[in-house]
Amino acid sequence: MIQAFGLTSNSRKALPPAVDDVSFEARAGRVTVLLGAPGAGKTTALRLMLELQQGRGLAYFRGRPLHRIAHPSREVGVLLGDVPGHPARTVRGHLRMLCAAAGVPVRRADEVLEVVGLVSLRDERLGTLSRGVDRRLGLACALLADPHTLVLDDPADGLSGRENRWLYGMLRAHADQGGTVLTTTADAKEAARTADRVITLERGTLVADQEATDFARTRLRPRVAVRSPHAARLAALLAREARAAQRSVEVVQEDGNRLSVYGSSCAQVGETAFRHDILVHQLADETGDMGPGAGAEDQRRARPEARPGSSAQAGPGPTDGEPVTLTAASEPDTEHAEVPEGARVAGDSRRTGTADAPCGPDDAPLPSPAPFRPVDAVPRDGAPASGGDSPSAVAASVAVVRAADSPDAPVSPTAPDRHGASGPAVSAGTIVDELRRPAEAGAADGAASSAHPGASRSPAASVVSSAQRPVRPFVSRDVHTLPALPPPISVRSAPSPLRPLRYELRRATGIGTGFTTGAAVLIVSALTALLLARAGHTAQARLLAAWPTELPLPPAALGAGLLGALAFGDEFRHPALAADRGTVPRRLGVLTAKLLVAALTALMLAFLTVGCDAEALYLVYGREVAQVPGDWLSLSASWIGLVVGCAWTGVLAAGVFRSTTAGMAAVVAMPVVVLPVVQKAVESASVRTAAGFSMRLRELLLVQWPFGGERYLAAAARVIAQPVGGAMTLSLTALLCAYLLTTLRNRVR
Repeated sequence: MIQAFGLTSNSRKALPPAVDDVSFEARAGRVTVLLGAPGAGKTTALRLMLELQQGRGLAYFRGRPLHRIAHPSREVGVLLGDVPGHPARTVRGHLRMLCAAAGVPVRRADEVLEVVGLVSLRDERLGTLSRGVDRRLGLACALLADPHTLVLDDPADGLSGRENRWLYGMLRAHADQGGTVLTTTADAKEAARTADRVITLERGTLVADQEATDFARTRLRPRVAVRSPHAARLAALLAREARAAQRSVEVVQEDGNRLSVYGSSCAQVGETAFRHDILVHQLADETGDMGPGAGAEDQRRARPEARPGSSAQAGPGPTDGEPVTLTAASEPDTEHAEVPEGARVAGDSRRTGTADAPCGPDDAPLPSPAPFRPVDAVPRDGAPASGGDSPSAVAASVAVVRAADSPDAPVSPTAPDRHGASGPAVSAGTIVDELRRPAEAGAADGAASSAHPGASRSPAASVVSSAQRPVRPFVSRDVHTLPALPPPISVRSAPSPLRPLRYELRRATGIGTGFTTGAAVLIVSALTALLLARAGHTAQARLLAAWPTELPLPPAALGAGLLGALAFGDEFRHPALAADRGTVPRRLGVLTAKLLVAALTALMLAFLTVGCDAEALYLVYGREVAQVPGDWLSLSASWIGLVVGCAWTGVLAAGVFRSTTAGMAAVVAMPVVVLPVVQKAVESASVRTAAGFSMRLRELLLVQWPFGGERYLAAAARVIAQPVGGAMTLSLTALLCAYLLTTLRNRVR
């Protein structure tokens, strides 16, 4: 179950907030739709609920706010916009990487691919997917961790009629198994056709909260669209015949030669026109979208009804642009709701209804969700499938209605949800107390809160006129007992991957960028070594590393730095973690995994570079040019330290600045900017050298190093004492401190 209370976005400059005090409820086992035109605030409301946007209000998922849920992806599956992922990653590789992030077995990726019908496209790249396939992949990502709740923002946008029916069939199957489904749409007919409950937003405010049947009856009124050069005469005849037959018919004469006939059919209107020799240019059944306030008592305008014996409405005749309503009823006292102006403005461009005849493929009824459910499908954990309001649910709804008059009266628990959990009982006083708490207050992880806003608006309590604004669950008669504003909503960082090392390995090997970069580095290094050997003025150590004196860094170090910068920066460009939580978090578990994978990649690149350079020199110039120097041990330590240090510099800089370019710039700036400063400091007369360090260390510890360990320690000390090693150490220390500082600052915020 989803409960939203007082969702209000922060207003910018002098503009009103995109969402203003929106409260609603989406119950388990049902499909709930947020309906509204573009800009009505649907997406903003979802982002406030998911703590992706700052604002005010409360949002509970089965009794707990999202930041109090240990593993959000296992509770809420989210699809907002396109699937975030690197365009070069395969469909299966992307899902396997998200499996490591969510902590679910990797076989789950193949299972959801089969469910959404993408088994044959599992090796396709994300950048080549069509709109329909991308929507299916987004649904697969949302279902990956088997969540109880699905929150989808306009999932049918851009889909064909067949794909649309398939999508809503999947959502219906999820709801039938006890899950909660909350989607958004701008199509009123689609909402009435696919939802169990429709919540209408208009300009950021909630204007109606209705069952789908009530919504279709009050807003989507079927009518007969007629176009005739004798529209006025036909309207009078239709009203006269309806009164004679004691049928309730409403005829709306629009400007020009258009009529909208409510309560009749094409056959009846056509027969009337034929009997009186009236020419008809158009005759079609339509379902009109009458706007969010249709059927509302406070938006109705009374018009005089046609009295028996009169052929038209009393008063002045119709003028251009003003519709005339002719009603005929079986009883003189019967009221007829007037069609709002927006549904009767002339011109095809202003009519939101579409002809239902002839029926196209997009208007076919939705398929049964049975094909998407297993043969022995039963509700999980014993939760009964929701096929309607059970007696217990109705009793709970009645208890909620009665609780409105008595703030201290308890409310019956809700029905079991998809995972067998029941919402605890609450009262109106509990809601007030909860609003006074800070936004961080909530239940402990893994258990429902013992005091949270419960089912304050059940289906029975919200069956009201569509014109009346639903009563807010926290509104009280005594305004002095409530806070001025609902609690603030803070943007929460993404959760860490549950298996960070496995996640990082799949992230690094899932695209070909790393392999392409490594191959380019090897080729450039081999060519550079051959050119340096031909020139004949480069030292043997620099020759094997393909490191000209004129360049601050060799190709291998630059390649390692680029791969390290991609480890963080590429994820900020193409979010690789859960779609609902944005980019990868900057936490120590992820950082450790990235540093370890970057170090392993740099080591492989360092050894392969030296090996390829030596082999190329041996093949072209012979053995004497490819000889290994005598002090290879200290040189190897310096070489490994340089390459690994560049890789770590790229990782830390990209994590601090959230950019691959910034990470690479930090790698290049180390020898260009930091190294001269360190060299100048080392060459200063006031700086002492570390001569005899190993002997003094042996005297201090009074032990004999086994296997000549003092030589390795002395080599490491010499590497650190070198200008390049000192500059690398200084850069890594500064970047690590900056990374930790920004991470702690974000946590404090």
